Order: sequence, then structure tokens, then C-alpha cells
Amino acid sequence: MVFSKPHGTQTESEDRYARARLKMVEEIRETAREASDYVSTPLSEKVLAVMSRVPRHRFVPEGELYGAYYNNPLPIGHGQTISQPYIVALMTDLLALDKQQTVLEVGTGSGYQAAVLSELAGKVYSMEIVAPLATAAAKVLDELGYANVEVKAGDGSLGWPEHAPYDGIIVTAAAEQIPQPLLDQLKPGGRLVIPVGGRFDVQYLLLITRDSDGVFHRKTIEPVRFVPLTGEG
Repeated sequence: MVFSKPHGTQTESEDRYARARLKMVEEIRETAREASDYVSTPLSEKVLAVMSRVPRHRFVPEGELYGAYYNNPLPIGHGQTISQPYIVALMTDLLALDKQQTVLEVGTGSGYQAAVLSELAGKVYSMEIVAPLATAAAKVLDELGYANVEVKAGDGSLGWPEHAPYDGIIVTAAAEQIPQPLLDQLKPGGRLVIPVGGRFDVQYLLLITRDSDGVFHRKTIEPVRFVPLTGEG
């Protein structure tokens, strides 16, 4: 399905996008079934419902609109990508968010992941080290009415201590090791979802939990491929 040059009324175009989102969700389900050796529990229907609503086409460059609802990552400029929808759904699901919780996103990118998070969390703080991406993402999120998302240009590997601790932290770029500031800013009972591994190494998606005694527990979810996390953390 091609969207780069939509014809007809806005309603017809939006209907077409809505159908494409539903098809994307079915592809996410199929990918999850294929990944069952790694992920033992089905993806939350609450998360998939959000994925069926958030307009991914608003978060991709015009030249990539044709693939806005393919279950693939897409380039967004500055050497960055918008993640594969399945990975967005999986990472969101692992956070197990509710509307009483606050989440930190490291790596705003296009803003798509933040939009998905905003429908599930009470407040989303999102940091992007590439300033033009932060500005563009904030603009789109504002236009779409995601009022509970705050975007800041800066080094997300250092976290955002002014609003810590967080119930959830999600990192959308691969770190060679987990940044200590992010561990420090995770609330007891909180969850950190992060890909770990070097650019040329096998990367793994990890779920880090912090128990009520402050002890961290690590679970390996599945192999992934992300752009590298940059910053001082």
C-alpha cells in the first residue's frame, strides 16, 4: 500500500492509514509468534490497541511514507532510524506502564515511540542528543495533541535527574554497557528496557528491574539491532 501521493478526501486518506495500521498490528502479532522462542508471553492487547491508533506516518520523512506501516525500521535522517513496529510494541509491553506512572525515554528520534508511551503512561520525558530531531519530534507531538510528553535536546545517557526517579526507562539505541545514571534514576519497582551491545557485536534487548531493596535484576529478551547510543553516560 503506497501513501506518498494520497488521492481523494482527507477522510479517505485517513481511512486508508487506519486500515494500514490494522494490517501492521497483524504483522506485529505474526512477528511475535515467530519470536516465541525468546518472548514467552503474548504482547499486551492494550499495547497493540495503541499501535493501531498512533499515526506512524506523521513520524516518518515524506520520502519514506510508502513504508510508514511496514513492519520495518525506516531512516529518519542524521544517521538515525524509527524502530520496527514490532520492537516498539515489545519494548513498550516490557515496561508494563499505567497512567499513574512516569517514564523516561532516551532517544526521542522521530517521536513515534514517545507517542505510543504517552497513551499508556501518565507523563513521558524524552531526550534526544540530535537537536534537530528533538525539535522536529516535539513539533509533531504537539500538533497531534500528545500533551503529556516533554521533549528535551540533550545527552539522554545521563538521564533527566530533575524528574527522577522513574517508573520506567526505555532506551532506543544500543549501549555498550548500561549507563549508571539511568540505573540510579530508576525507581524501586521500576523497569528499564535497553538494547546492549557494540555496533558490530550481537546486541540483546534487556529488561532490568529494581526490587524494593534496590537490587537490580537482569533478563535477556532477544537479539536486536539498534544504532549506537552516544553520550557521556
